[in-house]
Amino acid sequence: MPAAVRWLVRHLGRRGQILLILGVGKICWGIGFIVAPVTSAAGLSLLTDQCSLSSWAWLWIIAGAVTAASAFLKIGRDGLGFFAALLPPSVWAIAYLSAVLTGEYARGGFVAAWYLTSHVGVILWAATVPEHSIPPPPRRTRRNERK
Repeated sequence: MPAAVRWLVRHLGRRGQILLILGVGKICWGIGFIVAPVTSAAGLSLLTDQCSLSSWAWLWIIAGAVTAASAFLKIGRDGLGFFAALLPPSVWAIAYLSAVLTGEYARGGFVAAWYLTSHVGVILWAATVPEHSIPPPPRRTRRNERK
């Protein structure tokens, strides 16, 4: 592993690493909507009635940038990054749930469940992960007591 990567892994810690991964992923997802615009997106009419998916892409890009930047903050100050990471998949899940309730897109419930579990759920779990785990104290044995 190159020295720069080792330094980055040590500097970011566990929470910072996941924030950086999530942030870069969200930025890439958003850029994808701009570079290759989607003309029809089943289940997202709640969003597309307001503006194009190319415009909604900026939600992913900005949230991704905030998430990635939060990776470099000190422990305990990264909450904004986890909050920003939650916004885009939550908005998409709401749009898909709305599509199910209005009858527009029957499959939307499954897509919403996917966003809520593999995105929102994972982010909520990652937000609770402590930066460092403390190993349990060594067990006392008779042999240790004699020393």
